Amino acid sequence: MIKKLLSKILRNRGIISLYGSLVIFSGLVAGVTYAAFSDKSNVLGATFTVGSADLKFLSNLANETDPTTYVDELPGPSFQNVNPLWQENYTIKLINRGTSKLAVATNSNYETIKDPKDLRGDILVEIIKWNDVDKDGEIDSGEEILSLGKKSITKWKTEGFSLGELEAGQIMPMILRFTAPTLTDTQQGATGIFDFEFNSIQM
Repeated sequence: MIKKLLSKILRNRGIISLYGSLVIFSGLVAGVTYAAFSDKSNVLGATFTVGSADLKFLSNLANETDPTTYVDELPGPSFQNVNPLWQENYTIKLINRGTSKLAVATNSNYETIKDPKDLRGDILVEIIKWNDVDKDGEIDSGEEILSLGKKSITKWKTEGFSLGELEAGQIMPMILRFTAPTLTDTQQGATGIFDFEFNSIQM
């Protein structure tokens, strides 16, 4: 009787174990099946456009919106009767016609043969940020904003001036103010020819 009971219990345990095994196995299979579901998102057709750097002068300071006035070169000024008490302004406006922000700087350039009396060491330039409020191309009271310093034409070439940043489509007006307080008698009647260059680096 006891043997029959033990045999029955063992048979029942086997069934329970088998049932339990089936449940665990089924659970594992169900888990794998669930993990197989997936999804994804895509970024399609990414476009990369290279920016451009295009620094221009305005040939007409009173007309900032006409693209036909945007030029690469301007004729330089001709200053007469330069003396130690002399002062003259030369106004310019730069525009960034490119698509990228630019860092702008300026240097003078010259050949020493075109300045035999070394006027470049005595003529000074002061660069002044200018806010042409009424956009008439004339310097009015209160429109001079910030002086970037004063240098001889020699140092303008070797050291240059950093003019700051220029956003795409932005205009940068400035005043170049020339003086020559240290000219001497030996330089009377002398002539010097210099170029002014404005350079930009894409940021």
